[in-house]
Amino acid sequence: MSFEIKQSGDTYDVIIVGSGAGGGMASKVLSEAGLSVAVVEAGGDFDPAKEDDRTQLRPPWESVRRGAGTRIRPFGDFDAAIGGWDIEGEPYTRKNGTQFDWFRSRMVGGRTNHWGRISLRFGPNDFKRASIDGLGDDWPIGYDDVKPYYDRVDKLIGVFGSKEGIYNEPDGFFLPPPKPRLHELYIKKGADKAAIPMIPSRLSMLTRPINNERGVCFFCNQCNRACGAYADFSAGTCLVHPAMKKGQVDLYTHSMVRKVTTDDSGKATGVSFVSKVDMKEYRLNSRVVVLGASACESSRILMNSKSKVFPNGIGASSGTLGRYLHDSTGADRMGIIPSLMGRERYNEDGVGGMHMYTPWWLDNKNLDFARGYHIEYWGGMGQPSYGTGMGMDSMRKYVIDEFGKPSPNGGYGAGLKKDIRTLYGSTLGMSGRGESVPNYDNYCEIDPDTVDKYGIPVLRFNYNWSDQEIKQAKHMQDTFEEILTNAGAILLGEKPGPESKYGLAAPGRIIHEVGTARMGNDPKSSVCNSNSQVHDCKNVFVVDAGTFVSQADKNPTWTILALSWRASDYIVSEMKKKNL
Repeated sequence: MSFEIKQSGDTYDVIIVGSGAGGGMASKVLSEAGLSVAVVEAGGDFDPAKEDDRTQLRPPWESVRRGAGTRIRPFGDFDAAIGGWDIEGEPYTRKNGTQFDWFRSRMVGGRTNHWGRISLRFGPNDFKRASIDGLGDDWPIGYDDVKPYYDRVDKLIGVFGSKEGIYNEPDGFFLPPPKPRLHELYIKKGADKAAIPMIPSRLSMLTRPINNERGVCFFCNQCNRACGAYADFSAGTCLVHPAMKKGQVDLYTHSMVRKVTTDDSGKATGVSFVSKVDMKEYRLNSRVVVLGASACESSRILMNSKSKVFPNGIGASSGTLGRYLHDSTGADRMGIIPSLMGRERYNEDGVGGMHMYTPWWLDNKNLDFARGYHIEYWGGMGQPSYGTGMGMDSMRKYVIDEFGKPSPNGGYGAGLKKDIRTLYGSTLGMSGRGESVPNYDNYCEIDPDTVDKYGIPVLRFNYNWSDQEIKQAKHMQDTFEEILTNAGAILLGEKPGPESKYGLAAPGRIIHEVGTARMGNDPKSSVCNSNSQVHDCKNVFVVDAGTFVSQADKNPTWTILALSWRASDYIVSEMKKKNL
């Protein structure tokens, strides 16, 4: 059952803070092991199959903004994301003129409701980067330690893809991938000329049934809205809600956790939270506390968990709590394929994401930067919505009339509509998503002068890209231009140069932040051990991306899920041994 609020004094075996990938997986594994679990979520409940939450298949004209984003739904009025980089009453600050944009999700399932479902395993090299390039640190675990859990995640949740035999892009248990769409075939022609691989994507959408509780993808291309058939992976629909049906799980929504509470010996006793419903503070008790609130939010909770035993917060003794914050790099480029202008209209929706992608294909020893990136491709004939047709002033010159001259149509009315229809389905592009090098001086800390509307001290960020990431972005832009040109595309816009860091997105904008409570064997240089257990407080665990030692050139979600399952198994084992 789900609670808006519950009085203090309730005791559980485990309290889980956050209901996204890490918290959701922990709720399933721990409750199915017979433990009583409380999931504490800062946002509201969410189920895309319920009419009040459903945005899937709704046409843009049902939105008063025609689908445009809002402060609390920045990716679009019908996108499943509830939260954003700027949440009323929940500020964060920056220092030294640096920039970090922090995305928070405020809903059951967290960010997994609207993400691209790109579900990549880290490879053997990704756990040992320091041994390869001498930068940062190796993980205390390797691929072989995580592989059994990747296998379990594949089988439980479902991911499509193809067996490729690429050493550092490990294969998994794959469902059949969808066929490439027309724009992807054009891009592949350009990539083939440049000897750049393109392979079927690995996304967590069901192209075949795997159980009786979830439907199969019907290719509406709207996975960002969350699937009412539960054919795509969201932590709420695939983990938290099923756990609530099967096990002893109570869900506390609209509950902002202030701190992990401890006793005089430094043992965690539960959490305190502020209810958004009545703005009062409540306490829950437990034998174990699991933090899965996102890398920065979990570290914020640990920093704010001050006591006589932990004067600087739980896990702060090494001086690395909040440190080594890093996000994926990101840069983009787009173009127009003239031969696709005025193309025939047909349903090519497919899944809500790319059908093909490029894994990292080069040896960094031959380059001037240390870490790689993958390429995501986009385009096609998705449902037009708010923003369609914007930029026509710059694109109209590429629309040729029947006399071979640029379109004479004006910037409004029937002429504008004609030009938009001509260009529809001919634009395409690509995005690089790469690995940054962890840096001690990129961090989040508690701002001593600012609290949120709930009276909880907020985070302050310090973050700068290094030459490693800037040089990587330059390589991305060179690669994008080569692929697009080879594909016969007209490049749109000027090629980003050094003045814009080659189009490198601001840190935080890719929403892959990791590393603020990193794991390691030495308590003097890490926050958690290899089982995601806080060195300083043995009954506190971190199961989001905060424990990551490095990011890899992959999206973090599949590794969050695998490590959360691994940590949950360890919690069950230690409880049976009465060590927790």
